Amino acid sequence: MATENSGGGSVEYIQHHLTNLRIGEGFWSLNIDTILVSAFLGALIVFVAMKIGKNLRTETPNGLQNAVESILEFVDAQVKDSFGSRAPSIVAPLALTILLWVWLMNFMDLLPIDLLPAIASGLGLEYFKVVPTTDLNVTLAMALVVFALVLYYNVKVKGLGGFLKMFLFHPFGKYLIPLNIVMTAIDELAKPISLALRLFGNIFAGELVFMLIALLTLGATISASLLIWFPLQVVLDMAWIAFHILIITLQAFIFMVLTIVYIGMAHNQDEH
Repeated sequence: MATENSGGGSVEYIQHHLTNLRIGEGFWSLNIDTILVSAFLGALIVFVAMKIGKNLRTETPNGLQNAVESILEFVDAQVKDSFGSRAPSIVAPLALTILLWVWLMNFMDLLPIDLLPAIASGLGLEYFKVVPTTDLNVTLAMALVVFALVLYYNVKVKGLGGFLKMFLFHPFGKYLIPLNIVMTAIDELAKPISLALRLFGNIFAGELVFMLIALLTLGATISASLLIWFPLQVVLDMAWIAFHILIITLQAFIFMVLTIVYIGMAHNQDEH
């Protein structure tokens, strides 16, 4: 019976942390927590950028300015690797926004897992999911924006006729047009789907690991066993945080690089 209660508590704990603060029903529902956290992090980027812009120092830049300049140079190098000097003006700002915004959304996973939900509970909110990139709606929406830009530049660079020709004659030539259409459509649709699922899956899995570690002392009382499990929980938390920092950074980098590559492919390829 004790095992069943513990299991039930564990399942309820995980389900609670995986449930969004939501209004509406079905397709028209809105995940309010996702919107609030994403908007706050986006506003934070804008605020910090404005502060740095107002206090630029050419002679003696401070540490924050040096860090931002390093990130700008890094992003610019990634764009030049794909485009050379022919990059559209939107690509570098888009890549920078993606890198910073996705990283900050991922970073929310490093906060104590019960901290913000507990604060939200104190404010009368039953649920509050704090990591926007564990919401498939967010990753898919960002991927679809990238996909729309890829389609736009495909048509702009190749012309509508050239874009349709890509669907009709690639990859098997003019004698297998129906198969070409299917294969090219799958190839194009795989880009936003893989972009969204890769980010979502990695961050979601990381959040689950934090939940499982938290379960080690869930509902524990002061006892001899707590003296064993709590230090183990702290060690596991620290180890996973150190590893997860690499994951959240890598996933933000991959999303940015693939965005640059996909838009670059729309510019560079006249024929497949």
